[in-house]
Amino acid sequence: MRREKKANASGFLMCERIWIYHILIVVAGIFGAYTYLLRGNVFCNAQTGNVVLMGMALGSGEWGKAGYYLIPVFAYLLGAFVSELLPNSVKHHLPIRWDTLLIAIEILTVFALGFVPLTAPVQIAQVTINLLASMQYNTFRQAEGVPVATTFVTNHIRQVGVGLAKEVEHFHSEDKGHRKKLRRHFAMLMYFLLGAVIGTVLCNLAAEKAIWGAMVPLAVVLGTFLYADLIKEKDQMEQKPAGH
Repeated sequence: MRREKKANASGFLMCERIWIYHILIVVAGIFGAYTYLLRGNVFCNAQTGNVVLMGMALGSGEWGKAGYYLIPVFAYLLGAFVSELLPNSVKHHLPIRWDTLLIAIEILTVFALGFVPLTAPVQIAQVTINLLASMQYNTFRQAEGVPVATTFVTNHIRQVGVGLAKEVEHFHSEDKGHRKKLRRHFAMLMYFLLGAVIGTVLCNLAAEKAIWGAMVPLAVVLGTFLYADLIKEKDQMEQKPAGH
């Protein structure tokens, strides 16, 4: 009972809880393994690589190839655009948050992707994951007050390095306030790695249906969010998640 009161008093919505972010970054790890191993040897969770490849193609005068990279970049851009506009509209027309609807969309999309044969053009899966990853990244921004990403780990690796540096700086000091942030980013890194391991095993066992492995953790999140929206946090629908 005391633990429940403390959680409510924290002011954090269910969609901001750190364990939700752990689950979402496991899903991202599965997506990464799936697109790399089965859908064209690319990582669709972020777009830095595609922009670099576009620049290389432009520098080599390969205009058609450069134009091709506009497809995943545009899909990622579209995901951010949609996820930025829809939240207010969704909560004013539906009894659930955008965060909840997004997870439902991810589950349905992942289910559909499992039926796309490996002989199909890889762009189908790549662009779809681009879109999902962008919406997820733009929707889930802060875990209990700490900015984190749920689709890639570049910043988590950087923050672990920063945290270790602070550990050295404060080795003989009683100031250990940096440790909470260090642990949080390290955990996100490890959960992403776990997702990649799970995704690899599933790809080796189930081929194109390996992506269905992401439906299990997403279903846990969806059930939790529906309970929060319809019952536990029904009177907090106007409260925006931190970072929005």
